[in-house]
Amino acid sequence: METLLPIAARAGALLKARGDTIAVAESSTGGLVAAALLAVPGASAYFLGGSVVYTRQAREALLGIERRALAAAPPASEEMAALLAEAARQRLGTVWALGEAGATGPTGNRYGHAAGHGVFAVAGPVPKRLTIETGSPDRVGNMRAFGERLLGLLVEALEAAP
Repeated sequence: METLLPIAARAGALLKARGDTIAVAESSTGGLVAAALLAVPGASAYFLGGSVVYTRQAREALLGIERRALAAAPPASEEMAALLAEAARQRLGTVWALGEAGATGPTGNRYGHAAGHGVFAVAGPVPKRLTIETGSPDRVGNMRAFGERLLGLLVEALEAAP
């Protein structure tokens, strides 16, 4: 968590300065990104909510994503991360939202992705997507790395926004 906090602090400062809000839809990071954003003093100015949507059932129930939309986006793809982010943004009416999915390990997922495969998306004024491969089977290490990359992607989008 300590490595996520400085990035979350930068994101929080940018969100506050802009007067923008954010929602988070996490899968394999298990809530680390939301926790890091909430650890920043004054987070209530920008953080509206988040969910851990680890399963299809959670994505349908918590984000309101229809089954056919889930079926159309390949699992653990940038398209899936973007679908999660946009659904969270729409569900909570925020300016920005984050979506994430992947395979943290120690083995790969049932869709053929190796451990360390992570996909991330930022929805909002400057949308962004990213795929990484850590090459590591370390579940906790991958969760941390995924959180860092997703928060970093948010900072990039916020800094590029008009």
